Amino acid sequence: MIVRIWRGFAESDKADAYLRHVTEDVFPSLRDIPGHIGAALLPRKVAGCVEFLAVTHWDSIDAVKQFAGEDPDVAVVEPKAGAVLAEFDSFVSTYEAVYPVSPSPRAAPAAAIPRVDGASGTTAATPATW
Repeated sequence: MIVRIWRGFAESDKADAYLRHVTEDVFPSLRDIPGHIGAALLPRKVAGCVEFLAVTHWDSIDAVKQFAGEDPDVAVVEPKAGAVLAEFDSFVSTYEAVYPVSPSPRAAPAAAIPRVDGASGTTAATPATW
């Protein structure tokens, strides 16, 4: 399995816009790429901004190239994302996972995680500290 990690920063007042873009546009579109396994967006508040790590999982480097192009270490940053990010990496760190671990069977499925608005689904909650 191939794991790609990319980093960007948003001002606190624009973090929600970036979160919506990734979870409503980018990640759903990745599902259409053969070889895409999954993705996660990891936010944390740092120095008045919100840092985002985008982590994607792929079954091969060829699958990554279907998304990223011939050089899998070049970041793909859509204009909509660039417009709300204060800073972002132009590169992606690409790794081969040599010992991937599946989630515990006791873990709640994503569909069981409540949304902010109380409906069922997998929409990410916005941390109150942003």
